[in-house]
Amino acid sequence: MSDPASIEKKIEELENEMARTQKNKATNYHLGTLKAKIAKLKSELINGPGGKSAGTKNAERGFDVTKSGDTRIGLVGFPSVGKSTLLTSLTGTRSEAAAYEFTTLTCIPGTMKYKGARIQVLDLPGIIEGAAGGRGRGRQVISTARTCNLILIVLDSGKPVTHKKIIEQELFGFGIRINQVPPKVKLVKKEQGGIGYQEAVPQTKGMNAEVCRLICKEYKISCAEVILREDITTDQFIDVVEGNRSYIPVLYVFNKIDAITIEELDILDQMPNYVPISSQHKWNLEELMEEVWHRCSMIRIYTKPQGQTPDYDGPVILHSKNPTVEEFCNRLHKGIMANFNYAWVWGRSAKHQPQRCGKEHLLMDEDIVQIVKKV
Repeated sequence: MSDPASIEKKIEELENEMARTQKNKATNYHLGTLKAKIAKLKSELINGPGGKSAGTKNAERGFDVTKSGDTRIGLVGFPSVGKSTLLTSLTGTRSEAAAYEFTTLTCIPGTMKYKGARIQVLDLPGIIEGAAGGRGRGRQVISTARTCNLILIVLDSGKPVTHKKIIEQELFGFGIRINQVPPKVKLVKKEQGGIGYQEAVPQTKGMNAEVCRLICKEYKISCAEVILREDITTDQFIDVVEGNRSYIPVLYVFNKIDAITIEELDILDQMPNYVPISSQHKWNLEELMEEVWHRCSMIRIYTKPQGQTPDYDGPVILHSKNPTVEEFCNRLHKGIMANFNYAWVWGRSAKHQPQRCGKEHLLMDEDIVQIVKKV
């Protein structure tokens, strides 16, 4: 059984070899193999021997916090950036805050309501460099972050860039792909027939049949059907082969803007995906929550029982820009569709008020839906 020190040494040797290797078409195969070896070793370092299959047994589990509400967001950041104060400002939940590092030693949950949605906010302990490798409580923090619909990376406005890069590296090292969507790649393992490779879209970023076979060989996949439906990199293909990546939206929250100048704020304003706030003074929290709502693709659908007025106090929250009536029904109860006949829909998605719709009808925010079952 390999110990962590020897695995880290091997990773370092392979990364040095990659750095020495010139990048061109002739070295694509070699670089692809090196990347696959590094990814496998990093997976073993995090999950223990056996990689992802052993992960549930060997990897350090996240904090045991029951998921509640319609949406879960996690506050991730270095110690003393104001996460605890932000949790208190958003939810009213007291999370111990002080001027020294590592005040929060476990995960503190709180719940807030916004536009009728119940949003669970998790204040996670401060992350440090080397967290993905197990330093501090890094693995527990990042494991819990993987369960969130959205991660808020909280940064001190006085020193955001350095901390931002470190946190991104730690999340990436633990298999979280921030602000990305899964690559459009179909990988189906088979019992026989070798590796079948098809390109539905021309590949310009290093992928080809030979690189595909080399990576599959590294992962001991001898028979599979691979179809690339978009132009991808070898790293993206390795993510598909690993099969344990989490694709989570991230919003950068620059806290303590009360401590910087207008000129410094103007510089920060050039960065994408960020919201400037002061958690202590409760500045700009409304814009933050509006961004959270948008990034989680939340919409409200109101139910209307037959013969009654719509229930405006308890909307059904869906995480999709245009969910179908069927998705709405399944969110209510998995058994509804067995007796579904049609739905009456009022709102922006309806051409007339009401409109009789089938299960494929696309709903919009604040639509009202009445389900009619088969007689």
